[in-house]
Formats: sequence, C-alpha cells, structure tokens
Amino acid sequence: MLTKRVKTKVISEHQRHEKDTGSAEVQVAMLSRQIDELTKHLKKNAKDNHSRRGLLKMVSQRRKLLDYLRKREPKTYAKLIKALDLKK
Repeated sequence: MLTKRVKTKVISEHQRHEKDTGSAEVQVAMLSRQIDELTKHLKKNAKDNHSRRGLLKMVSQRRKLLDYLRKREPKTYAKLIKALDLKK
C-alpha cells in the first residue's frame, strides 16, 4: 500500500502537465511502485497466494500500458523505460 506522500511524489515525477494523474506514464509509474512494494512483501510472505495473484494482475496491466505507449509514443516509451529502469 502506497502512502499519499509517495503517490504524490510519483505522480509529480511522471505527469505531463500540472493536473495530469491518469496518463499512461503516470499509471505505469504507479504500478511499478506498487509492484516493487508487493514483491518485497512476497519475499517475506512466500505463501500469500492472494497477493501473488494481485501482483500478476498488476504486472499484466503494466505490460498492456507499456505496449500501448510503445505503439503510440515511442519516444515517451523509451524515456519511461529508462526512468523506471525496466526491461524492454
């Protein structure tokens, strides 16, 4: 679970304009942060299969958003991949 302060920081780093909270870049950044947090949780709690399912759904959603960005805005996609340190 991300705190409001963390969410605000992630949004401000990746938003296109001042009031942007829902662009693909922001969504990917938020999902990446949540995936990192959930991965840490699952390392401690290996038998938590409900959370593992949620993690897989988040990874799938992030992949779909990244595919969309790669097709629509390749420059933005490359910049986002580099900023979040993700594999292509």
